[in-house]
Amino acid sequence: MRYLPHTDEDVQEMLKAVGRKSLDELFGSIPDGCRIDGEIPLPPALDEWELKSHAAEMASMMKPETTVLIGAGSYQHHIPETINNLMSRSEFLTAYTPYQPEMAQGTLQGIFEYQTYTARLLGMDVANASMYDGGSALAEALLMALRISRKKRTVALSAAVHPHYREVVATYLKPTDFEIVELPVLEDGRTDLSGVADLDSLAVVAVQSPNFFGVIEDLEAVASVAHGVDALAVSCFSEPLAYGLLKNPGTCGIDIACGEGQSFGMNRSFGGPGLGMFGCREKFTRNMPGRLVGQTVDLDGRRGFVLTLATREQHIRREKATSNICSNQGICTLIATMYMASLGAAACVNWQDLITARQNILRMNL
Repeated sequence: MRYLPHTDEDVQEMLKAVGRKSLDELFGSIPDGCRIDGEIPLPPALDEWELKSHAAEMASMMKPETTVLIGAGSYQHHIPETINNLMSRSEFLTAYTPYQPEMAQGTLQGIFEYQTYTARLLGMDVANASMYDGGSALAEALLMALRISRKKRTVALSAAVHPHYREVVATYLKPTDFEIVELPVLEDGRTDLSGVADLDSLAVVAVQSPNFFGVIEDLEAVASVAHGVDALAVSCFSEPLAYGLLKNPGTCGIDIACGEGQSFGMNRSFGGPGLGMFGCREKFTRNMPGRLVGQTVDLDGRRGFVLTLATREQHIRREKATSNICSNQGICTLIATMYMASLGAAACVNWQDLITARQNILRMNL
């Protein structure tokens, strides 16, 4: 790769302007003892991770090394340079929203790929792309569970769930007659489920895993206890990377999984934006908030993408809407898709297809 943008013609023109015939003549005033004769003794090349570690080590020599514990689930993660490079392309970095399918195939395909990866990661049948962050995703999941449970009014929420998420839930449910019951935490850091069976009119049991204390909850036990009293089981998270190592919520019998996806390639940016990830069982799809993009074919048999489900008040009658979430977080979902494609077990995204689709959008808009 060339790092100097000057052509030979540029160099000759600059030398002529300063009255020199060659670069050797330009630097002739520098004593021979101060010049390097031969190859520059550079160290061997480093990969991306090693280079960043080396830069951090040098930086630590100029300032005290400190550990910042503020964040509570929002931390600096490694972001591959491929993501920063791709997201800087004009085909991707746009605020255009997917209302007209004939104009937004690139946007819709990006969301479809995101849904595919998210569903695989969480072990769910379907996933949407329209939650603001982890807190709103959990609140929407609990409202969804209450709609499914119809006349039941009680929500059992673990005290080990992120306190910010619990505040959002409390704000959502405050104007309603729904009741929030806080489940205590045992000495081992896991949620105490022993009192669940005694709760009246219980609609849903919600925990976080890994929880706010970093403890891995027994999601199979949570699902078993919830289903044993005819309630739904909801699991949230603030670190989705955990499910690259742990059994995912779907495998454990959880009905709705949701949480924060900031660690999937997004900078903290002084607190936002985040990405609310959300997945559920197929039988609950029509109660799911936000948007759902599907794949189809046109009359000529060509693959296309459409907004399959949009159960929000801008699309249907307000009394039938499941949510008033208005942003599809398109750029954030695309970053997360790139992250999962870059670091996941298998890639299902064809970047050239996405780039071509977005270029077509730009041409049509122009």
